[in-house]
Amino acid sequence: MLPWVWRTVDPGPNPRPLLASDVPPWFPTGVEGEPFRFCKAMERLIRAICLGSEEMSYINADTLIFSITQARSNDHYGLQARVTPLRFPGGTLEQTRQGIRYQVQRHQVNRVEKLYLVTFCLPRFLNQSFDEKMITIFHELYHIDNKCNGELRQHTGRCHAHTSSQQNYDAHMAALARFWLATKPDPSLTAFLRLDFWQLQARHGSVLGLFIPRPRLVPVTAHT
Repeated sequence: MLPWVWRTVDPGPNPRPLLASDVPPWFPTGVEGEPFRFCKAMERLIRAICLGSEEMSYINADTLIFSITQARSNDHYGLQARVTPLRFPGGTLEQTRQGIRYQVQRHQVNRVEKLYLVTFCLPRFLNQSFDEKMITIFHELYHIDNKCNGELRQHTGRCHAHTSSQQNYDAHMAALARFWLATKPDPSLTAFLRLDFWQLQARHGSVLGLFIPRPRLVPVTAHT
């Protein structure tokens, strides 16, 4: 099983000291003074996207588990998010490499097997613009194979992850995000994305997330 622990995001020095009263009150994100649970908010949003976006309707949100990783700097550029498959190519649980049988570390929640680990890099992800955040979310979800079997989508061409052009890939993700937003989803789903990290921290005191390290390959013989 994958180990996990709840962590408070450490953003480093705050360049924008704010009070809770400085945060726009028309974006509801929960009770003021209580830690903001990022993974819970993101799971709620992505479940709604999977139900409301035709392009993402193949994704079974029950097979996703959400986590955070700490950004090493406050630079705008760098890792924003990633999707880690919890199966080998073909959706298999085991694979033989150099004569040794391996299994990917597994994770279950309420007896439901998780097939993808969806990780967001904080505070960097939250300090993007709203449009950039939505593109990032759709970008990562689209990496999930259309069989939703624990492997990643493969494209033809030189760049198998982002088709032949990451710029065109992101433009397509921007269009998908706009289409979904045009369906007028509950505004409370995206309210937390309308604020940046510092605003959420000012309102809630801290931003809390589930930390899950990337899964390792475990020799099957270790379990026998």
